[in-house]
Amino acid sequence: MPMPHRTFAEVAKRRLVGKDGSDRVATIRALLEELPGYRNGPYADLRKWLEGELDQTRMRAKVVHRDSLQVRREGAAQIALVGPPNAGKSSLLQALSQIQIKTGDYAFTTLRPVPALTRIGGVLVQLVEIPGLIEGAHEDRGGGRALLGVLRNADAIVFCRAADEPVASLDVVRAEVAAAGIEKPAMLALTKADEVEDAVLADGSGLETVAVSILDDESLDRLRDAIWRLTGLIRVYPRRDGRADDGPFALSVGATVADVADRVHHDVGRACTGALIWGPSARFDGQRVGRDHVVADGDVVEVLRR
Repeated sequence: MPMPHRTFAEVAKRRLVGKDGSDRVATIRALLEELPGYRNGPYADLRKWLEGELDQTRMRAKVVHRDSLQVRREGAAQIALVGPPNAGKSSLLQALSQIQIKTGDYAFTTLRPVPALTRIGGVLVQLVEIPGLIEGAHEDRGGGRALLGVLRNADAIVFCRAADEPVASLDVVRAEVAAAGIEKPAMLALTKADEVEDAVLADGSGLETVAVSILDDESLDRLRDAIWRLTGLIRVYPRRDGRADDGPFALSVGATVADVADRVHHDVGRACTGALIWGPSARFDGQRVGRDHVVADGDVVEVLRR
């Protein structure tokens, strides 16, 4: 004798409580196998209900997968390039990183986030181009929720606007970012600056603004410097055997000599008694300081050990 249909319905509901994803799918399939194979009546209605639950569970899994689109972090910081369609983000990313990506003089050339590494002052920083956000992105128009999810995990934002576009062209994008509750350190890159005679830098946003052209190396260098300031990190060069390394450590503001020593090696960090300092945080070249001395951007540090 099969279980009474009302009892089966209650058992099924209890077994599905708290289940999601693959666990819920497996439970529903097990319940379907336990159902009598009647084509009509209450058992048929139960089968229809369970099959509907199965479809909804699969659909939710697809949505979660789409909304959890992530970019694997690399480098010392992750900076997102964000702007309206055709704002020159792809060309800018290619110029800064030398990555080969598709570009075009039309909207939505890029359909998925594109990460690329660039070296700023010897430190690798990851730039991620976010495809053009449209009005309603925070409500998932144009797949905006997934794109905003990538943006939410970035350390900072470079808003991009073409110099020949009106100031208001970026307003929709910034409004969508704000509507999603995303607040990050930010600046404005005024792209395609070579295409206008006089790029207007003041747009009322209050953001640091850099006019940049992919044809002008000096403007690209200015943008790199501004992006570095946006990271909030400092560069410290370890010194060994009388020579400073070409590759600096990227550290948080407020880092000490002890932090530098620990980055060299944990054993060095434990044995560190102080350091010799050359650079902005030293009163004179080769100043001897203690473990708790706070280092500054551009310092050269030779760790002393007991």
